[in-house]
Amino acid sequence: MTSIEVAAAGGSGKRTWVSDVEKTLNEADKTVEVAQWERHCIYRVPACIKDIKSKAYQPQVVSLGPFHHGDPNLLPMEEHKRRALRHLLRRAGRPLDDFVAAVEDIAEQLESAYMDLGGEWRAGIDGKGRERFLQMMIVDGCFLLEVMRRTAAGNSKQVDDYAGNDPIFSRHGILYMVPYIKRDMLMLENQLPLLVLQRLDAVETGKSPNDDFINRMVLRFLAPFSRPLQPGGRLGLHPLDVFRRSMLFGEYQKIRSSEDNTQDNDIIRSAVELYEAGIQFKTSKSSSLHKIRFKHGVLSMPTVPVDDSTEYMFLNMMAFERLHVGAGNDVTAYVFFMDNIIDSAKDVALLSSKGIIQNAVGSDKAVAKLFNSISRDVVLEPDSALDAVQRQVNGYFRQPWNMWRANLIHTYFRSPWAFLSLAAAVFLLVMTIMQTVYTVLPFYKPDSNSPPSAPSPM
Repeated sequence: MTSIEVAAAGGSGKRTWVSDVEKTLNEADKTVEVAQWERHCIYRVPACIKDIKSKAYQPQVVSLGPFHHGDPNLLPMEEHKRRALRHLLRRAGRPLDDFVAAVEDIAEQLESAYMDLGGEWRAGIDGKGRERFLQMMIVDGCFLLEVMRRTAAGNSKQVDDYAGNDPIFSRHGILYMVPYIKRDMLMLENQLPLLVLQRLDAVETGKSPNDDFINRMVLRFLAPFSRPLQPGGRLGLHPLDVFRRSMLFGEYQKIRSSEDNTQDNDIIRSAVELYEAGIQFKTSKSSSLHKIRFKHGVLSMPTVPVDDSTEYMFLNMMAFERLHVGAGNDVTAYVFFMDNIIDSAKDVALLSSKGIIQNAVGSDKAVAKLFNSISRDVVLEPDSALDAVQRQVNGYFRQPWNMWRANLIHTYFRSPWAFLSLAAAVFLLVMTIMQTVYTVLPFYKPDSNSPPSAPSPM
């Protein structure tokens, strides 16, 4: 075939990539795209977010789900997972095939929960990818059920078939290893759909699936002292979703139309500056992040414990809000609000004295650095969740008397020398006024001891 014939053939036939695009035109339909994206709830954290602190998104002891499965540092826990599966099967008295069948019925839903799931986990021609995925879901799910039941108060007698020196399920393991497992359960990339736990529990107990029971069990494990979720709610997407929802209940403070100021886009001042302007701080009776209120010069906020887990907890919840469409920006708005009112260790000390911050880190400077660092590159929605509170606080701060008071304190009461200078100036001013008064007074009031003047002759 001559070069002219080859060119003619290439011109008359369609290119491969053109044919491939035309075959997938149906996928550009809006309804198809909506169905595709709405199933995702577990994501890989992009590098632009991870750059803030990559370790905050990396599990330390156990992999849950496919994204970190096989990581060399997490392989030692795999044998403990399989051992937990054997204990659960012996106790349940049900064949493993029953559990496999229950999870296989929802395999497509589970696969769709993971965005960018690799082809090695999907159903291929030989079906091996799907089998590996089902095995991972069952092993990881049974492991979580065993850990949560063994740790929960009151359930230890029901799960007492582990050795006293077990590295994970003994009292020693619960004390030293379970905190790391809890931490890893809050990593966005390390999530397991709660639908797996629901189906496994239903097979084991022989009862119908119960959304409330699974939600309560997960929350009781992750946050034993938190407020329980309202019954009748939907099944959580994954442990991180349940934990986040436990922090968000009730309604935000609404701003009245008379108080609305759409031009007020200023960043809220630091806690010390607000305090100097007459704003008082107090703890809210609720632990919900929705219960931040400003009324009559009092800013009430929920108590937030700050420890070694606070940073990665907030970062992963913020990443979830950033990647999951429709999640809202509640946690992100709270972190941004805290970053605004915390500029230095003095602000942390003030909030700690009011009971708003429970500092378990030790250094007020470290707490200030924590909130200032995790709010880097934060993206807020146009109508942020705490806009109403911020507008009211800024409106109060801008009142002339409050601004004058804040400036006076900031200028003259920051140091004892400035205060002494002000006191000396006031003293000199008072003395000068008194001297002037005593100098002018005799001119208008004659001395009573002086003899009366003679009357003038007629």
